[in-house]
Amino acid sequence: MPSPSPQADSSDERALFEVLNAKFRASLRRYFVRRGADGGGAFDVDDMVQEVFERLLKRRAVHDVEHLSRYVFETASSVVTDRHRWSRSHRLNAHDPFDAQVHADVDFSPERVLLAREQLAKVGEILLELPERTRVVFVLRRLEGKRNGEIAAQLGISVSAIEKHMQRAMSHLLQRTGEAS
Repeated sequence: MPSPSPQADSSDERALFEVLNAKFRASLRRYFVRRGADGGGAFDVDDMVQEVFERLLKRRAVHDVEHLSRYVFETASSVVTDRHRWSRSHRLNAHDPFDAQVHADVDFSPERVLLAREQLAKVGEILLELPERTRVVFVLRRLEGKRNGEIAAQLGISVSAIEKHMQRAMSHLLQRTGEAS
């Protein structure tokens, strides 16, 4: 038995797509919105609907499926699962989207890089002028983002002592950077 011509396959796929699109697009869109797809990133509703249709068209035996509606939504469920798995593995929540207004004007010229390095070295020198405990408190609070209570517990001193060390460090930094300007 000869295989069907590529044109016949193409027209069959088109016809099947039209049937799926007419019958399921609106309900699939609602299904995905209810499951957290909001029209952005890895969870674009229309992309997810399209992926369901693509998976169904690849199967080619959709006409033989007894409960097509159930099969369509099982496929949709696996699309949601795959997108969530992909999102977790690529740590999408840990990324900031590119914002042209914020990021586009960044100048990474050699002069600017050198100037920034010099400023960073100067701040490092100023921090080294601080007493060790004050410097440690400042680094833990400002650079590592720890809370005062965590730092106090780690260093075995009171929260008020942490606050005093931070005031001393900030005052010293402001005074010394004001001199440099």
